Amino acid sequence: MIHKQMAIEFFNKTWELLEKKDRTKDEDALMIHQAHASLYHWLQIGGLINFQRGEWLVSHVYSILKMHESALYHAKRCLDITLDNNIGDFDLTFSYEAMARSYSLVDNNKASEYLKLAYESIDKIKNYENKEYCTTQLDEIITSLGFD
Repeated sequence: MIHKQMAIEFFNKTWELLEKKDRTKDEDALMIHQAHASLYHWLQIGGLINFQRGEWLVSHVYSILKMHESALYHAKRCLDITLDNNIGDFDLTFSYEAMARSYSLVDNNKASEYLKLAYESIDKIKNYENKEYCTTQLDEIITSLGFD
């Protein structure tokens, strides 16, 4: 039970730092550690969906910090878990989003390929609000690439 509590706590603390404006370098480092800690605890007691989402979070943190190699490594792990286990709905969209976001740091063509897959996967999301949220996240990547 402690692993689940810690996984959730570190996940939430990671999000608090992601949303914080003007993070310090020490807070950036802490954010990385918290994301990894969340994933570690999920790996102890969670299921595939927790592993997939944990890899997504770690990739997201590295993408936000513009650390493309680490972002891409974890995005690929997220995508592999997703595809190998037929995980769908918004988790599929976000696995493509992770790839697009990490590639957006180094290769706009690859980022575009994964954005296309992500947008295509939105049609399979059941919940309208989840569809809308996914769309806003993908649109954010397009904006950051300077595409219109």
